[in-house]
Amino acid sequence: MQPEFPEVKPAMMARRHKKLGEILLEWKVIDAKALKEALVYAQQTNKRIGDALVEMELCSEDDVTKALAAQFDMEYIDIDKTQAVGANIGLIPAKIIKEHQVLPLGEENGRLKVVIGDPLRLDTLDLLRFRLNPNIEVSLAPPRKIARFIDTFLGDSYNQELKDTVASIDASIDASIDKSIDIDPDSEAVMAIAGEDLQAPIIKLINRLISEAVRMRASDIHVEPMANRVRVRYRIDGVCQEREQIPKSVQGAVLARLKLMSGIDIAEKRVPQDGRIKMKIGGQDIDFRVSSCPTYHGESVVLRILRPDSVRVGIHALGFEEDNYQAFMRIIRRPNGIFLVTGPTGSGKTTTLYSALQELNRPDRKIITAEDPVEYNFPGINQCQVREDIGLTFAKILRAMLRQAPNIILVGEIRDLEVGEVAIQAALTGHLVFSTLHTNDAPSALTRLIDMGIKPFLAASAVQAIMAQRLVRVLCEECKADDPAPNERAMLAIGLTREEIGDRTLKRAVGCRRCNNTGFRGRLGIFEMLSMTNEIRELAFNRAPTSQIRQAARASGMRTLVEDGKLKILKGITTVEEVARHAQAEGILIDE
Repeated sequence: MQPEFPEVKPAMMARRHKKLGEILLEWKVIDAKALKEALVYAQQTNKRIGDALVEMELCSEDDVTKALAAQFDMEYIDIDKTQAVGANIGLIPAKIIKEHQVLPLGEENGRLKVVIGDPLRLDTLDLLRFRLNPNIEVSLAPPRKIARFIDTFLGDSYNQELKDTVASIDASIDASIDKSIDIDPDSEAVMAIAGEDLQAPIIKLINRLISEAVRMRASDIHVEPMANRVRVRYRIDGVCQEREQIPKSVQGAVLARLKLMSGIDIAEKRVPQDGRIKMKIGGQDIDFRVSSCPTYHGESVVLRILRPDSVRVGIHALGFEEDNYQAFMRIIRRPNGIFLVTGPTGSGKTTTLYSALQELNRPDRKIITAEDPVEYNFPGINQCQVREDIGLTFAKILRAMLRQAPNIILVGEIRDLEVGEVAIQAALTGHLVFSTLHTNDAPSALTRLIDMGIKPFLAASAVQAIMAQRLVRVLCEECKADDPAPNERAMLAIGLTREEIGDRTLKRAVGCRRCNNTGFRGRLGIFEMLSMTNEIRELAFNRAPTSQIRQAARASGMRTLVEDGKLKILKGITTVEEVARHAQAEGILIDE
């Protein structure tokens, strides 16, 4: 139960002699024992009592900030629910906002209202009085919320700064190039002529784009040369969003910088190349898998952002309904057999398999993986990188694995007959094998294996379960609203009827600052879990068509992707349109 706080207003005269701990005790946020423990920890670590309480998870940062507001007779501001911050953001220069973590609330009768996170930062207040306005009225908000607002919601300010940087790049090039000579702006000569004047703003531009993409939870950065510009897009929650337009004149410099950072040959522009970048952003080491591909207007570069935390979310956070979760846990704890995860690229297959390996990763088990490429490194797991150029293929690694006496094997993908046969051999000789396959649903995976050339009796006996999955966007908790008139065409596409909805109210996306006005924040999986039964094994052995295997799987309790999506719609987790975008009934299309 959340504690109730008294309303904190500027007019409220706090008893200044009261200490922070005493206020929290009085509000019954903490008890005496918790306060004593926090005091000891604060003394040992030389930290303030409020920071100690938050670090020990004895109370939230909101609780501490409200108590500080009462202690210093200041107003507490909930930034997430205050529109004034966004409306008045221009009252303070972006540079001061970012450097001093201060936000403007407005200006009234010559007084500038600001919100800060620490009432004891007198140097910040003095600087603001000196630089902006001698009459400043100060309010308090949690420091993390202020930082999150600055990082996420100052898009316009950041964009203006980015445009200023690009303008300076343009000016540097114009000043450095002899315009009487016809020089290709995409050539490496541009960088050589421009020299250091060009290098600094280019580096600043690239670093800002990468940092912004990471802060906005993007999974990919797309740098795409066009006829008269360079388009930059971020893929956020599976959807591309256009962010910047870079002048065509700096295309060569931007692409060269990205290739240089990722260890790609700058001179080679005719063939696709791959590389990696490792950067520290926000105190976290983040890897970027870089791919360059020649296109009509120049090389297109894509940076895949690899966050270690994104594949360590835990099985509970994947989005399983309780019955599928129990079935999943039973399957991954079997001693042998093959567990296949199917779906298109970007459907979360890797995250699901890594979550299973993390669950099984114990000192008494040996786990080996064959991946192309190895994107995430996990302690305790032996990970092998496929290298086709030297003949180190999936099949060769798999055969070597079997001589390493593993308990669990992960094969990145069953691509052909050779890999499939070795994987099945491993499963039949007492190993638990995880792998992926590119099929639309779970029942068709069996047909796909047999079409590859794997003998039906081997596929039927080795495969223990197949799971198809997709990722759907989750509605933002801050702004989602009731949807009294759901999209009828989308409902038809997934077969959702008014009878199934009953007296429930579906939800729709609205958009707010927290979700970058998309209405969605994060993604969850919808799943189709097929556990092998005697009937399904017999159908696979007899080369039955996919439709018969699907019918038998439904009879044994399998819930389809659409049906799993319906459950999440009825729970208000996502929308009808979002599920219909990824899993529709056959023969029906909806408008985008």
